[in-house]
Amino acid sequence: MPNNYTRTNFRSGAPWEPLVGYSRAVRVGNFIAVSGSAAIGDDGELVGAGDAYVQARRCIEVIRTALEQAGGGLQHVIRTRMFVTDIERWSEIARAHQEAFGDVAPATSMVEVTRLIDPEMLVEIEADAIVNN
Repeated sequence: MPNNYTRTNFRSGAPWEPLVGYSRAVRVGNFIAVSGSAAIGDDGELVGAGDAYVQARRCIEVIRTALEQAGGGLQHVIRTRMFVTDIERWSEIARAHQEAFGDVAPATSMVEVTRLIDPEMLVEIEADAIVNN
């Protein structure tokens, strides 16, 4: 069966992309998958050390940028996955998620993990979207 969809990879320039072999986002047809996004600033440094809410907001900003590069936006998100290092801080992370996605209300999961790639990271978020164009 022929593949009628073009695949486009979108890279953010993060140093981990070539080391791990991934893209910030991949678009195939009208589907966009955004990789796990951490609270890394444009300068490559962690944003919001010790503050789960600020980190979650930055994760969502990274996702927004990736979606926009791929032709979408937060309004197109159908699913998010939140990986958190302390589930007791769920409400801080949930507040940032609700602010960004409250009207969209995507399917979501929040899962506690032992740690992320940087021990100061408190949250990492993935997103899937379907766009109309």
